[in-house]
Formats: sequence, structure tokens, C-alpha cells
Amino acid sequence: MKVTAYCPGHITGFFLPCVHKEPLRTGSRGAGMCIDRGVTTSIEIMPGEGSMELIIDGRPCDAPVMRSALENIIGEGSYDITVDASLGLPISTGFGMSAAGALSAAFAMAEALGRTKEEAFAAAHRAELSNGTGLGDVAALSRGGMTFRRREGLPPHGRIDRLTDTLDIVAAVVGPVIRTSDVLGDPLRRKKIEYIGRECYRMLEKDPTPDTFFRTSRAFTMRTGLAGPAVMEALEAVDGLGDASMIMLGNSVFARGDLDAMEKELSRFGTTYRLSLDLLGPRVLSSEGSLI
Repeated sequence: MKVTAYCPGHITGFFLPCVHKEPLRTGSRGAGMCIDRGVTTSIEIMPGEGSMELIIDGRPCDAPVMRSALENIIGEGSYDITVDASLGLPISTGFGMSAAGALSAAFAMAEALGRTKEEAFAAAHRAELSNGTGLGDVAALSRGGMTFRRREGLPPHGRIDRLTDTLDIVAAVVGPVIRTSDVLGDPLRRKKIEYIGRECYRMLEKDPTPDTFFRTSRAFTMRTGLAGPAVMEALEAVDGLGDASMIMLGNSVFARGDLDAMEKELSRFGTTYRLSLDLLGPRVLSSEGSLI
């Protein structure tokens, strides 16, 4: 049986880590955008001895988050699986490719095994947490658009509101990869993020609009000190052309405003991308054959 699924990426503007004993209640409060480039994953599955081959952009890869998500869905079942995933954006740069890869794979596997979408979301969320690669991407992707994560965790525990359905932005990768686990694993840095993230959350809670989202995201960037020299130079280059901030957590920036002028400026620092909002979230694209 072969199933193909797609999941959009996700950009975080600011976040407040919130950890509980129950994984599905754990996550982050904050805000971000589900974007129209993501991961397309095809899975070929048949009864077998439990082998799993993962291919990312044409190359064999360990892909621990995707593997964990699939194992969470499969449970005690025994299948031989080949996974072929294509990424629309670079990894470890803040575009939520680990969550998108896990969700696209989980949705494809859920379709093959007759599981629910809720089980697929839970499998991917648990995989992100266990690998230390993210807290709120999966929850945001369950809602779509520009999102405000008012309460951490997956629905129904978490609450995610949509701030707008329409927005075009330009994004740019301006520096080397950042490992989310390295940042969140630093106790002092995490404490500072939590304090500033809580203040940004309260600001957006009082005025949940796209304008406030961009203001709070920039405030979070400036006050946490997460932005390195390359990000700061890129942000300064587009000041006056619109609103811009750092993508959390990556050496990347996102911006709205005069997109042509912004893209011209940002292209001096790295690869640029034109992006829009995705409202649909992860979905199955095709299904062929049967496991029976």
C-alpha cells in the first residue's frame, strides 16, 4: 500500500515554554504562522518484520523525529516500511520542517492503518517532545493560518486561535543552523525566554491582532538576545520597509511590507523565500492499494 501526505511548515514569532507531566498537555504558548511550503511524504507499507527505510530529499537519513512519529502510530504492529520525503524548506532554520515531516508521515501512516487524525497529531507531538525539537509547531499546524497559542498542548487541552487567514511574507535564511534542543536545554537561557515570552503573551492577549503579533515578535527577538549578528544586520537592513523579526528558533528572518524591496535587501544575506499562509494543515494527498 502507498499513501502520500503533505504538511505545511510553521514559523514561530515568540513562545513561552510550558511543560507538564502529560505530554499532550505540554507545549508552548505564543504565536506564529502556518506557511505554504512544507513536507510531502510518501509511505509504502506492507506486513513484514518491522524494517523502516527513511529517505529525505533522495538520500537515506535517520530522521529521528519522523521515525518516532511513525513508531508512535504503529504501536505493536509489524510492517516493512519505506518512507520518501521531500522538504520544501531547509531544516534547522526555523521553518518547522521536523514537525511537518513528522506530521506528514504520521498522517500517511494513519491513513494506511485506519487511525484518526487526532492519533496522527498526538504521535507527531510526542515525537517532537521526545527528541527536543519543538513544543508548539504541531499544535499550531492543527489550526492553520496565523495562530495564537493561548493555551499550551494539543486540543482539546490546548487552545489555538487564528488571527488572520491572509498574509504574504518574505523570509530569509541568513546564518548557520540552530538546534532547538541546544537553546531549550540551557537553563539560564530558558529562564530568560520564559520571562520575556510571558510578557509578550500578555501583550498579544490584550490585543490579538497581526499588528501586535509583529510587535511582540520583534520585542521578543530584541530582548531575549537570541538573534546573532547576521540576524540583527538583516533586520536592520529592512527596517523602514515594513515589519520584520527573527524566526524562532533559526538564523532566519521573516517580514511583511514592501516585499519586493525587502527581498532585494535580504537576498544580500542569504536565500529568500516568498511565503503565504496555509489554512488547511496536514492532509492526505493520495492512497493506493490495501494492506489486506
